[in-house]
Amino acid sequence: MPIIVLTKKNLLMGLLVIGLLAAAVFLFIRFRHREGEPTAAAMAPVESYELNVLPMRDRALPVYAVGREDSEIALTIDAAWDADKTPFILDTLDKFNVKATFFLCGVWVKQYPEYVKEISKRGHEIGNHSLTHPHMNRLDAIAIQKELSDLDDMLEELTGKRSTLFRAPYGEYNDTVIRAAHEAGYEVIQWSRDTVDWKKDRSAQTILDGVLKKLQSGDIILCHNNGFKIETYLPVLLETAQQKGFRFVTVSELLLSGETSIDNNGIQQVKKRP
Repeated sequence: MPIIVLTKKNLLMGLLVIGLLAAAVFLFIRFRHREGEPTAAAMAPVESYELNVLPMRDRALPVYAVGREDSEIALTIDAAWDADKTPFILDTLDKFNVKATFFLCGVWVKQYPEYVKEISKRGHEIGNHSLTHPHMNRLDAIAIQKELSDLDDMLEELTGKRSTLFRAPYGEYNDTVIRAAHEAGYEVIQWSRDTVDWKKDRSAQTILDGVLKKLQSGDIILCHNNGFKIETYLPVLLETAQQKGFRFVTVSELLLSGETSIDNNGIQQVKKRP
């Protein structure tokens, strides 16, 4: 009976041969399975449909921007802490005849009720930024709706109005957040142009370049009431955008009326009838 000496070299060669045979079998089965499949060109319309329609069945989205071509854009300002720059912001908006949408948090509203009244008095829109600025993704629908309604109780007492727009703290959302807000009568708003002005080392010029170079109709710009460079960049942003032909409106004015839908990029559009 012959004796087979199993060396390390022989073992490696054997494993290599087995691997090659397995790969060959896999490729043979795969190609035979694909013989009856349509070509990539034939699949394109289906893929396009799936990308634009199917995600909407499974995932709820907020409005990131609005599909319009009339050069209207919206400036939004989140306020969750500090208010020392608020007078400057309000005066600058007056100077350029701009109406903005302020998303206010309950902690800020409680601490600065006179500013809440002043924002409303000057004709700006007030949106809901939650009562306590929590991570909404961790809450159930009932808790989410309570965050919104409790803050609106405060806003109504100060301004006589309840909000119709909601922006989630930290920009976090999931299906539960979106659907709970919709059920309570709110449109959920994100943004398409972010100043990232909460970063201390971010220069005013960097902020301006990031917003103005890509600005287009239907954009929603995100700023913060306590943004580090807002006193420097805000006047330039408003003036330059207006010189480019853009017109600032509130978010409610920017949103489309009638039957609308939101595509997989978060763009609100007029709903197309089949």
